[in-house]
Amino acid sequence: MEAAPKITQKVIKRHTLSTRLWHWTNAFVATILLMSGLMIFNAHPRLYWGDFGSREDYAWLQIDDTRTTGFVRIGSASVETTGVLGLSLDANDNVRRMAFPSWATITTGYDLGAARRWHFAFAWVFALGLTAFMLMSLVNGHIRKDLHVRRAEWNPRALWRDIKNHARLRFGDDHGAGHYNIMQKFSYIGVIFILLPLLILTGITMSPAMNTAWPWLLDVFGGRQSARSLHFIAAALMALFVVVHLIMVLLSGPINGIRSMIAGRHVATPKPDKAGDLA
Repeated sequence: MEAAPKITQKVIKRHTLSTRLWHWTNAFVATILLMSGLMIFNAHPRLYWGDFGSREDYAWLQIDDTRTTGFVRIGSASVETTGVLGLSLDANDNVRRMAFPSWATITTGYDLGAARRWHFAFAWVFALGLTAFMLMSLVNGHIRKDLHVRRAEWNPRALWRDIKNHARLRFGDDHGAGHYNIMQKFSYIGVIFILLPLLILTGITMSPAMNTAWPWLLDVFGGRQSARSLHFIAAALMALFVVVHLIMVLLSGPINGIRSMIAGRHVATPKPDKAGDLA
């Protein structure tokens, strides 16, 4: 009787130290920014396009209540959201008439001044951290080696195959763990080089002081209220990306995923083929 083939594990180097540090720092900072931003939004839970916006103006998005029910209105479509958005209960089961519930905001009680201080303080960490990460990614080759989309990857068949594999929750074997697939590259490029800079620039555009220093930002984004709307949309897309990212980590192997982002190592175990040899 033949002995079973010995399966050896292979350790693959993944993320650089600068990438890992930025990832975890950004995860913490972005959480603070999102929660404090929701409290700031609670002060005026409506979004407009253009330069101006008040309760007398038409809002394309509104999260509010009718004193008995909460609702979210986008354009002419309205959905009741009692218990979650617009109208909910606090920790003491008291009715809270706020756009976002207390468990999702910093601070938990209504305090616009404190929320702004939290938001602006961590916004600096967010912006400087992104700048440092981009510079280090150029120096250590992370952009060139890991995020650069090569000519063969633009092939429509390759793109469609990767989309189908993701839809079927097929993420490839451990042999591909040393590099990003095309869907990962598109996602990370979109977030790092488009979504995060958009958050920073639209946030700056809402500052009266920065309007004086860089008035052209108001022209770029079509006014302060348009910048506020784009800031909210970008934050929502960022939150959606995080949710999808966490789901992908869980489905593709949480132990290796977390180990890769903490220690920078991915442990691959080759799978035997049908003949019993190692694949």
